[in-house]
Amino acid sequence: MSIGLLIDEKQAVVWRGPMVSSAIRQFVTEVDWGELDYLVIDMPPGTGDIHLTIVQTVPVTGVIVVTTPQTVALADAKKGIAMFGQAQLKVPVIGLVENMSYFIPPTGGTELPENKYYIFGKDGGKNLAEEFDIPFLGQIPIVESIREGGDIGVPAMVGNDAITQKAFMDFSSSAVRGIAMRNANLEPTQIVEIVEG
Repeated sequence: MSIGLLIDEKQAVVWRGPMVSSAIRQFVTEVDWGELDYLVIDMPPGTGDIHLTIVQTVPVTGVIVVTTPQTVALADAKKGIAMFGQAQLKVPVIGLVENMSYFIPPTGGTELPENKYYIFGKDGGKNLAEEFDIPFLGQIPIVESIREGGDIGVPAMVGNDAITQKAFMDFSSSAVRGIAMRNANLEPTQIVEIVEG
């Protein structure tokens, strides 16, 4: 489900916080999700109304923080880790994944996995995970097929790029393992009630 499915693609979504929060609540409570093993909610970077609305609407099992290696992105990731880890929210951070970690150029129709170019810096996400003592769940490379698949509606996992598939499989396996450990060791998360003042 996406706001993009509800409006004309040429129309800008110019909504204030309460309108966005209302749409988020509607997505979570009025969509027939059926029987789910996982419901993944992709949120914008930072800390704001959308994040608070989610934790006030549903009991969030945990958060996976997504970052890229560069310093500016790491600063946003730090804020997210701090926000969800604070006493008022108490939403466990399952771990951190680094997107756009490195580039592997195609060479003659094949890709050489050892030819990695760290365009945005190296190991920023890994170092941040160590700094906050949270699991590092993996690195997703910059590969043209990910963008191409998104444009035509073919997810990377059903494409023919073995490097990308392995990166996503490694990440998802780590995430599932982290969620299972969280569920085995912690009480179920409750809907957060935020008292302002």
